Amino acid sequence: MRVAIAGAGNVGVFIANDLAASGHEVQLIEQNPDIPPRTSVAPGVEWVVADACEVNSLRAAELDRCDVVVAATGDDEDNLVVSLLAKQEFGVPRVVARVNHPENEWLFNENWGVDVSVSTPHLISALVEEAVSVGHLVRLLQFEGGNVRLVEVTLADDSPVIDKTISELGFPRDASVVAVLRREHVEMPRGDTRFEPGDEVLAMVTPDSEDAVRRLLVGD
Repeated sequence: MRVAIAGAGNVGVFIANDLAASGHEVQLIEQNPDIPPRTSVAPGVEWVVADACEVNSLRAAELDRCDVVVAATGDDEDNLVVSLLAKQEFGVPRVVARVNHPENEWLFNENWGVDVSVSTPHLISALVEEAVSVGHLVRLLQFEGGNVRLVEVTLADDSPVIDKTISELGFPRDASVVAVLRREHVEMPRGDTRFEPGDEVLAMVTPDSEDAVRRLLVGD
């Protein structure tokens, strides 16, 4: 997989090194040639000195050959511009964007070419809530501008799904249980998977199916 990362700060460099270690073809696009983290880039990561907000720079970097673009600069405006250019000008299949300021998260959607946005403060808040909440559905991540969501619920003793199988419950067609964490083990869900108290259930939902899934797993 070929990945271009805009922004060679600590976040961009870490992502580049991690992906390179997994065998992916990675290039870092950074307009400042003297940025200090350049010395910590793993061998094999291509360093491109260019302004990722300029179409000509991205064309020279052959962005149209990329499978994924990550907009990881420290500026939300730049990340939105990079995302829009990657999607509309170069047809990149997957665009992931970093949200630096949580109040800007609403902008990071398909209108700006963003497939997945990552807001660290919101993610941390969700993980804290997920760790301490039982019997409440928690939204962990959003994809496709919020059209697809990863949600989690730890089943309470009185959850309506206890001792029932997935096939018995009639989940909406646009929702799916993707994993069940049980006693520190991951259960890959099947139709005959039976829910137990304390199960951590991860599901992919849409805005239309989220309430129905909440009622199934949590109750009214």
